[in-house]
Amino acid sequence: MEIFFIRVLQFILAISLLVLLHEGGHFFFAKLFGVRVEKFYVFFDWKFSLFKFKPKNSDTEYGIGWLPLGGYCKIAGMIDESFDTEQMKQPEQPWEFRSKPAWQRLLIMIGGVLVNFLLALFIYSQILFWWGDTYIPVKDMTLGMKFNQEAKSYGFQDGDILIGTENGAFKDFSADLYRDISEAKRVDIIRNGKKMSISLPGDLNLLNMLKADPSFVRPLLPAKVDSIIPGTPAEKIGIKAGDQILALNNSPVDSYNEFVDLLGRRQDLLDTATSPADSMKARTVTIVFGNESRKDTVTTQLTPDLKLGFVVSSIAGLYKPVTKEYEFFESIPAGIKYGWDVLAGYVGDMKYVFTTDGAKSLGGFGAIGSLFPPVWDWYMFWKMTAFLSIILAFMNILPIPALDGGHVLFLLYEIITRRKPSETFMIRAEYVGFGILLLLMLVANLNDILRWLGYL
Repeated sequence: MEIFFIRVLQFILAISLLVLLHEGGHFFFAKLFGVRVEKFYVFFDWKFSLFKFKPKNSDTEYGIGWLPLGGYCKIAGMIDESFDTEQMKQPEQPWEFRSKPAWQRLLIMIGGVLVNFLLALFIYSQILFWWGDTYIPVKDMTLGMKFNQEAKSYGFQDGDILIGTENGAFKDFSADLYRDISEAKRVDIIRNGKKMSISLPGDLNLLNMLKADPSFVRPLLPAKVDSIIPGTPAEKIGIKAGDQILALNNSPVDSYNEFVDLLGRRQDLLDTATSPADSMKARTVTIVFGNESRKDTVTTQLTPDLKLGFVVSSIAGLYKPVTKEYEFFESIPAGIKYGWDVLAGYVGDMKYVFTTDGAKSLGGFGAIGSLFPPVWDWYMFWKMTAFLSIILAFMNILPIPALDGGHVLFLLYEIITRRKPSETFMIRAEYVGFGILLLLMLVANLNDILRWLGYL
């Protein structure tokens, strides 16, 4: 429960900051051009608000809503999610949005997206300045990688050390590595001390690569026991630190990755068990383990969640990370490049949203909240906040009515044709856009519930 609250607090703090600054972008340009802002809210205040106040001699009511679906900057003389059609029936006033030139209205509408994008670049720059960039270079993972059957069908072999593609060297093991491989026509590797290349089609499905079980590629972890968890089957059957897991149910184990894959097959048996006897059979395994001086074969029962109870060295324990530090003025262009690469990767992955698997991968508040660490970590908090800021900027600039991008689209139409869309059209478009957003939000949060229930 403590982990849950820590993640919720981080999520609320990040979203509140991003919404506040996003709406602040609209507010800044509105005030700059003399447009009245009637309401400025963090979160929506449908029916009631948690807090509100209106300074003396101010046109703006400030407040905090109860519905955390975004923020709200009600600009006078504009058709928005308030659907205030009565105001639009009144004579046009000089301090209203609709009375301003199209270029000023355009800047007011992109103000929120602009602030979110610049904020992300600033945060990334400051992360690099304060913490530097710490990672384990893929080329230094001298034990190589473990590949699934699809990867092996293209020519990869377990133990291959990945170097890069025709577009450049791999940096660290992350989603970017998968993305680079999916788009590559050539992957350079080291196999048995020799450099060689593997040809790829250049259009592998990134989503399938990430979702495959086992996944397309993983760092190879030795099946060497680092420590034993007290009271577990591993302790009871005499496994010691330093022992090597050699086989599971007559299947050779060449790595910890292979051991985990074999246990995954036991999970399939457990999931289809129809009686206690079937469950017990799925949990019963024969383990071969030992070291240079001994080899033991023992039949035992795994825990109900199919754990044996030992720990192996992590990637961080096997390899030494490197840290690139940045001076303040160095961190600015580096942060801009980092943020731009994140945006480019996110935009490139959007094509998968329109597939069946992509729609299933959509996540709502639960999925976003789970991305935050289970302990309060300012480095990870700011990194996630920057990432969410980029997502918020990109999603808001999509040409969907009710989003900033929808208003921008209509304003560009007006600038090009010198004709304003009718108010009736704008109101109907706003309703359609709002319906689309509600549907997407429903699907995303329903996916979270289905994942929690084990159906996705």
